[in-house]
Amino acid sequence: MNDDPPKTPPIIEQRFIAGVNVVDIGDVRVSRGLSRRPFSLCHHRRLAYDEKERRVWCQDCETDVEPFDAFRLLVEQMHRATAELERQATELNEAMAFQARQIATKKLDKAWRSRTMVPACPHCNNGLFPEHFKDGLAMLGRDYAEARLKNRKP
Repeated sequence: MNDDPPKTPPIIEQRFIAGVNVVDIGDVRVSRGLSRRPFSLCHHRRLAYDEKERRVWCQDCETDVEPFDAFRLLVEQMHRATAELERQATELNEAMAFQARQIATKKLDKAWRSRTMVPACPHCNNGLFPEHFKDGLAMLGRDYAEARLKNRKP
């Protein structure tokens, strides 16, 4: 354990919003040098949930944790976990798309190595020769090309 003396809670000065006729208990606590809420240095990372006593407490400092704080910690952990899963799913989709391009490139290359056959366009069944691509490619927008395929008559 740490032998340092416990730190005093910070005093947060509050304005008397309702005027001086209405007494706010929080303002009275501040005027006496106390904080509005109990101050804790523990970040409560290791929470224990006791169903019999219906309480939440920290295993590190052995103090009770307010239910709102425990809920907030759980929500933050879930948010971080879902963000990490979404990031991993995005990376996986990008890797799968890259792998599909690699497979298609390898198959085209293998087909062009054949001396008697050439690959055919899957849409118009015309032959695709490497000579057609030596001076560059004609490019279409992906959305436009997909729309043309959908509107093509069989």
